Amino acid sequence: MSAFWCTALGYVPASPPAGFASWEQWFRDLAVPEEEWDDGAAIEDPAGVGPRISFLKVPEPKTAKNRLHLDLQVGGGRATPWDERWERVRATADRLIAAGATEQAVVEIDGRRDHVVMLDPEGNEFCVV
Repeated sequence: MSAFWCTALGYVPASPPAGFASWEQWFRDLAVPEEEWDDGAAIEDPAGVGPRISFLKVPEPKTAKNRLHLDLQVGGGRATPWDERWERVRATADRLIAAGATEQAVVEIDGRRDHVVMLDPEGNEFCVV
């Protein structure tokens, strides 16, 4: 999931904490059992502007609607000409499909394609607008 969201957000895998050359070194220093080293991941904005995001594995599968819904606002907003906005939305949706997302629906407003409802590789819904 962290690799998919790196692609979706333009993020990179998070660097190990300050003072550590690798995550393995950090895990060893904190005596984290090796079987837990793959229980999560973190990603970060390479420009250092956006928030760091952490992912934790859970034992149960997704069974209901998301508790959180992300909108990837890539189109430029309503002030951007429709053709230009839709081209950006479609290009991003296609890039994310190649990365493992599934397109659920194209939503039209006033007869024009507006945004794409998608599922990430684990089935969590998000939109590209």
